[in-house]
Amino acid sequence: MDFDDKARTWDSDPIKRERALAVATAIRQRVPLARDWRALEYGCGTGLLSFALCTDLGRITLADSSSGMLAVLAEKITAAGLTHLRPLALDLLTDPLPAERYDLIYTLMTLHHVADVDRLLRAFHDLLQPGGWLVIADLDREDGSFHGPGFTGHHGFDRATLRAQLIDAGFEGVEVSTCYVMKKATDAGTREYPLFLAVAARTT
Repeated sequence: MDFDDKARTWDSDPIKRERALAVATAIRQRVPLARDWRALEYGCGTGLLSFALCTDLGRITLADSSSGMLAVLAEKITAAGLTHLRPLALDLLTDPLPAERYDLIYTLMTLHHVADVDRLLRAFHDLLQPGGWLVIADLDREDGSFHGPGFTGHHGFDRATLRAQLIDAGFEGVEVSTCYVMKKATDAGTREYPLFLAVAARTT
């Protein structure tokens, strides 16, 4: 998927806006957010989720590897006059870890595009302060119809397997629940794809 090409029209999709708001609500219900927290959204796209959470948190770093998405994001931040949101070009599988450490890391519909999930989870653990939280919202295991032929990422995730991967990466208190059901047109008609919210903590 060429995210640079899709950046300009990304926010025009009402399902993407609804999804971000639903995930933001689920995060508020499961994580004790604080306005002095430093947060990282990884795979932020145009920042829909962080904009939905921007009054709940302190400084938010919005990271993505798509220059097109980051350009749209920067324009949105400037237009909204939000001085506590900062775009960052970052790919945690190839770039050095940022120096900053965070109280919260969250990611929406990004993990299934990442080749080495275990490596990314370890990077998230390293980037969190002790006592910090990780929140992952992504697809449940599906049959490949979500993206269709030619997609080289993951066809969603098995919850038990992901829970084990999070524990292996050093996280504790892992809880996984459904946070949204996405409706999407496919070759076989409109299908429903549940999204899970995995919440975990770095305790030490």
